[in-house]
Amino acid sequence: MITQNIAKDAEKKNLTRRQFLRTGCMALSGAAIGSGAQRLLGAGSPKPIEVRNIDPGFIGPQFFDKREEEALLEVLESGSPFRFWGPGKPTKVLRFEENFAEYMGTRFALGVSSGTAALDCAVAGLGIGPGDEVIVPAYTWWSDYTCVVQAGALPVFADIDRTLNIDPKDFERKITPRTKAVIAVHLLGGPCDMDPIMEIARKRGVAVLEDCAQCVGGSYSGKKLGSIGKVAIYSFQINKVITSGEGGALVTDDPVIYERAARFHHMGIIDRVFRNRVGGSQVQTFAGENFRMNELTGAVIGAQLSKLDLMVAQLRHNAEAIYDGIRKLPGIRLRHRPAPEGDIGYGVYFEMKDKAARNRCIQELRKRKVPASTLTGSVLLPVAESVINKRTRHPNWPSFNSPEGKKIKYGPDSCRQTLDVFDRFVQVRIGPKYTERINDYIIDAIRQVYNALA
Repeated sequence: MITQNIAKDAEKKNLTRRQFLRTGCMALSGAAIGSGAQRLLGAGSPKPIEVRNIDPGFIGPQFFDKREEEALLEVLESGSPFRFWGPGKPTKVLRFEENFAEYMGTRFALGVSSGTAALDCAVAGLGIGPGDEVIVPAYTWWSDYTCVVQAGALPVFADIDRTLNIDPKDFERKITPRTKAVIAVHLLGGPCDMDPIMEIARKRGVAVLEDCAQCVGGSYSGKKLGSIGKVAIYSFQINKVITSGEGGALVTDDPVIYERAARFHHMGIIDRVFRNRVGGSQVQTFAGENFRMNELTGAVIGAQLSKLDLMVAQLRHNAEAIYDGIRKLPGIRLRHRPAPEGDIGYGVYFEMKDKAARNRCIQELRKRKVPASTLTGSVLLPVAESVINKRTRHPNWPSFNSPEGKKIKYGPDSCRQTLDVFDRFVQVRIGPKYTERINDYIIDAIRQVYNALA
């Protein structure tokens, strides 16, 4: 109804499309006042607030402006959407890589077609293949599993803990003489506990691949996520912070990893720009893929990068306001955050006593229009049917045909701690454009529901 009314107004006032979209987004994501919202809270609420719509929306698109438009027009006018050559002078991906490496505090950055492609390139960069094992969090996105399988290596799952990220103790327990790497996934906007992970990895000779797809712009002990491990990846898909719809990037300080990744993303060959960056080739040509980023993607994500600090600052401000408003509730257990100052504020997370209480809490919060859910955006991988049955693209695929691959068993018994954590946590998404009124409304709703269920 709100959008219909805005559309009618746009017709009457002959608004431009951009003005219409901006007006619509403000109406949908702002604090729309309505008499129905007070009834949602009920008479027992300590501070009734009238808020009708609290949709957090997609983050990056809320910051689209002339910078993205002008960058795209430059590509169109040049007639050169391919990153390496054309009738004009393509520079968007090149400049993005340079700026992204500088922002993350690394020597090298590589723009690619998706976060999944970035993981495949990182695994190729590390030289992982058949006979190797890679430790993967039991709760994460499919790509952290598939990049290992596509390399012919064996995924070994480690549980998550109350950080909602990989448990360093279980990571250490899962190391064998065949372990080549661990994927430290900074999940749901929160950094992993990197100090113990890095200490264990150094001690045991395991490479750390940071997956920063869900935490672009986050940090740990003053260092940008992605600059701590051996190699790191990022995603720019629409659910992430900065976005170009699709797209991804890889960063590293290691010239050999970078060259292998750059070759893999470009059919195994290496363009002059990458050879110049590493100071001369050290790797022979090998079979690769085509995961190149195009200039249109580079234009949009380059413009978005200039706004990343603003996006994260606004998310953090709203998330911390809500955390501060609920942390003194009797007995409440918030997500354990080893580096709260580096959390990007994607959501607020707290624990209920069991699955039934969690489900009831989510149900009651949703009645109040609060964007509450179970942990979302990832998969309980060890209990997925295709994982349990070790199904790959070909029955003779090497991942599960080695003695270790045939022996390993997935399923609920391989991730009991993860399942327990998942069953108890409530997620409340945070919007970067939330107002103080919306933050207060969410705080009051959580207080009311939690106190009724605790």
